[in-house]
Amino acid sequence: MSYIVLARKYRPRRFTEMVGQEHVVQALGNALTRQRLHHAYLFTGTRGVGKTTVSRILAKSLNCTGPDGQGGITAEPCGVCDACRDIDAGRHVDYVELDAASNRGVDEISQLLDQAVYKPVAGRFKVYMIDEVHMLSTTAFNAMLKTLEEPPEYLKFVLATTDPQKVPVTVLSRCLQFNLRPMAPETVQRHLGTVLQAEGIEAEAGALRQLSRAARGSMRDALSLTDQAIAFGGGALQEAAVRQMLGSVDRSHVVRIVQALGAGDGAGLVRAVDELRGLGLSGAGTLEDLAALAQQMALAQAVPAALDPADPETATVRALAPLLDRDETQLLYSIALHGRAELSLAPDEYGGLMMVLLRLLAFRPQDAAPRRVELPAEPVAAVLAPAAPVTPMAPVASVAPVPVAAPVVAPAPPPEPVAPAAPRLSRELRRPLEARARMPVEPPAAPSPARAPAARASVPPWEDEPPGWDEIPPADENAPSAQWIPEEPEAPAPVAVAAPAPLQRDEVLDDPLVTRWCDLFQRLSERSLVNGLVRELAWQAQCIAIEPGAGSLRCVLRVERESLRQSGHRDRLQTAITELVGQPVTLEITPGAVTDSPSRRETQRRERAQHEAEGAITDDPMVQELLARYPGARIVPGSIRPN
Repeated sequence: MSYIVLARKYRPRRFTEMVGQEHVVQALGNALTRQRLHHAYLFTGTRGVGKTTVSRILAKSLNCTGPDGQGGITAEPCGVCDACRDIDAGRHVDYVELDAASNRGVDEISQLLDQAVYKPVAGRFKVYMIDEVHMLSTTAFNAMLKTLEEPPEYLKFVLATTDPQKVPVTVLSRCLQFNLRPMAPETVQRHLGTVLQAEGIEAEAGALRQLSRAARGSMRDALSLTDQAIAFGGGALQEAAVRQMLGSVDRSHVVRIVQALGAGDGAGLVRAVDELRGLGLSGAGTLEDLAALAQQMALAQAVPAALDPADPETATVRALAPLLDRDETQLLYSIALHGRAELSLAPDEYGGLMMVLLRLLAFRPQDAAPRRVELPAEPVAAVLAPAAPVTPMAPVASVAPVPVAAPVVAPAPPPEPVAPAAPRLSRELRRPLEARARMPVEPPAAPSPARAPAARASVPPWEDEPPGWDEIPPADENAPSAQWIPEEPEAPAPVAVAAPAPLQRDEVLDDPLVTRWCDLFQRLSERSLVNGLVRELAWQAQCIAIEPGAGSLRCVLRVERESLRQSGHRDRLQTAITELVGQPVTLEITPGAVTDSPSRRETQRRERAQHEAEGAITDDPMVQELLARYPGARIVPGSIRPN
């Protein structure tokens, strides 16, 4: 007798033998038991998940006569009657399987429907199974619509497709649709263990894990790969042989890459790529395993209890998790995932892999300390003995909803009586009023012409024309400002780098150097000498020194954002200042926290204007009278805007 491949030999013959599709089995089983049968069924799902198998079991359930020939419709076909044996063998006269990929025209469908007027010859029902139904032509779909909607009582349609989006909605509305899900690797691994136990073949747990992951949710692919692995390994399944057959990357290489990333070791990454090149391993497979490891590390960092304790790689994942922070792990996953698409664009696959790994190293924080961990010893590969019982996966039991007790709310104390004349203010407005009452009363200062009413601080730096610049009054063209002669500061002491403090309304930003810088910034804006990021650089900079030098004027700025401290932005701003003042200017930029700048002064000015506007409204006698007259009235927070 010729050899039968595992995918055909172990095809399920009844619903109880199916794995991973409990939701479909439960629905069909209940429908068959209660005799609530629909006339058309549509099974969707990726390849190898059981669409054809379910249709054959359904046809046997409809036509089974039992071992004694007296049985009826059942959810558990006997498998020994003539109808069950003929359907399994593919020779039952009333069960027709049509491949729509090769019979997609209207003539084939019309010929099939012409036979629908005749009653079943040997069975109880005629069952028409159309595989890959989405490949039928439009005219073929139109030809079967009427029969599909109102077929004879003895006719059942079973449609299967891997692409339900291409099936017309007129067909979908006439069918009961069941989506067969891709199977989890753990489900596939358990089923492979059962099959190999029945075959008497020894297999390492790591080999089964590799095969179940390579199947990508398809049980047929998993069994086909198992057939290939048995032939490759000479009758035994070993993890090393399966890795070599699949061309997958050994997890140890990916672990070394993560260790090098945690330690900031660029030379280690280069050595890892050289090892992969020498072994001829796939760069795309390396990034795929790296993304899978990053996903497990993120799971270990967020929900450690979610890892499978029976997986021998769990100990390694938990040991690697502290190497990277949570955001670095997410970045590792994202770059590894998107790096696979870039390998086809790279001139060399290993060169592209090298760039992806170096990108991971480049995006690490510069001040991150190197981290190293000790990995657990390599686990001994477990061998699946033929006599070891394998427990099949039990169907998922439905969980009854847990009643949630309503929280007991204590009765609120009765409100205190409020005098009718007292105005009722919202909490948002009472807070600034109380702060204002505690502030010392000072005479209002005259507005300084040197203060630059610059743009809003919330404008993004990539906007070339931030809103608010048109509000700057035009400068006096006759003003004697052709030459910008710097004034010597009284005490040019070095400014220490410190964290920026939050702005306060009563804080006075009166650094003379920053005041002169605000005046210069206003003139640069009026003449449109700066724009875009160059204008944002001047807007957020704090002037800390203005000194005359040998043949040029030296100006030192402190800038907090690294993206604004680029040499190109500095050169363009230096050129603009030189053009404005009419003499050479040397511009220097240093990093550090900014405590005073045109941006901070404009922000403080807006906050003070908002505070004064709110105070003017709440102190208005008419507003207070309205609030006192109508107890439910209030001032809507955020509705007050300064002039």
